[in-house]
This record gives sequence, structure tokens and C-alpha cells, in this order.
Amino acid sequence: MKADIHPDYHYIKVVMTDGTEFVTRSTYGKANDTMNLDIDPTSHPAWTGGSQQLMDRGGRVSKFNSRFSGLSFGKK
Repeated sequence: MKADIHPDYHYIKVVMTDGTEFVTRSTYGKANDTMNLDIDPTSHPAWTGGSQQLMDRGGRVSKFNSRFSGLSFGKK
């Protein structure tokens, strides 16, 4: 194996959005740096199952609903 081709793999501190911290190994920054997360599994809707709201900009959603409201595909 070639020498000195791998990045520096060291310990860093990761701070989550709720303030909890943990130490992990990473190639991010320098040794003992701190990574502050803006989005993490405790706050992102993809992991928390948060509800997504559909915004009706310019009446597009209501126009779609009125246009296709009578359409049925079998059972209801």
C-alpha cells in the first residue's frame, strides 16, 4: 500500500441542535475541532415523522383539486 495517501483521521466533537455532544472520528477539520450541526436526526422531519404542509401558491392546489375532484380510480 502507498504511504501517506489517506486523509488524517482524528477525533472531533459533534454538537447536535439540542445541545447534546458526542465524540467521533472523522476527516473533518483538525484534531479536536467542533462540528455544530444545523440539522440532525432529532430535528429533521425525515427522521422525526413531522407533518409536511402543502402551501397553495397562486391557487394551484385548489385549481388541481377542483379540476380532478370527480375522478375516481375504483374503490374509495
